[in-house]
Amino acid sequence: MWPAVEPTNPSTDPTDALSAVPAAGARRGVAPTGRLRFFFGPMDCGKSTLALQIDHNQARQGRRGLLLVRHDRSGTPTISSRMGLARHALEVHEDMDLRALVRRRWADGARVDYLIVDEAQFLSPAQVDQLAELADDAQLDIYCFGLATDFRSTLFPGSRRLFELADDLDAIQVEVLCWCGHPGRFNARVHDGDVVRAGDTVLVADTAHTSDEVRYQVLCRRHYRTGDLGPETVQGRQLSLT
Repeated sequence: MWPAVEPTNPSTDPTDALSAVPAAGARRGVAPTGRLRFFFGPMDCGKSTLALQIDHNQARQGRRGLLLVRHDRSGTPTISSRMGLARHALEVHEDMDLRALVRRRWADGARVDYLIVDEAQFLSPAQVDQLAELADDAQLDIYCFGLATDFRSTLFPGSRRLFELADDLDAIQVEVLCWCGHPGRFNARVHDGDVVRAGDTVLVADTAHTSDEVRYQVLCRRHYRTGDLGPETVQGRQLSLT
């Protein structure tokens, strides 16, 4: 006969610590919470495109969301992609309380399951705190998209607070190249053909060459340091090897 097998005591089972499933009741009494996520990268990496895609995917599942933006480059309350996609959004003003905004929606009978916040680097630290509170206390899923650093290679105050508080930090994987072909990370401000390193932190412009005297250009660290913007024109054909 086989020897009797002693029943396992869950409290002393040494394999219990290896289990990926929490013990029964381990999270009992813990209120569900939303998540605060920050998607970041340099200009032209597709942040706004991803924001619109996530909103589309959420809405397809019957969820209701709010689209928010601060200082979109279009100059209008819109989340706009350089690929031509755009959706109307609510403009976040400097003194806006985002908690009160959601409460007003609730008072009007609207459901809010998630927030999409584009150009989140321009939020104040206090507004990022409000987003964290909405995730924790109102169980909202909050998706923020923005730059990490400004034209001086210094963290934006809003981005810094997001790095401190967000549940998930996601570097957008679409690679942006400097003119030399190396990965670009730095958002250089260009004024009359020169890289400038002083001035107002918030100055909305685009990356395209236009008649405006101020634009932005993504550079690698080396060319950001040296201020080298590369050739003035880029030919729309392959280089000749002869």
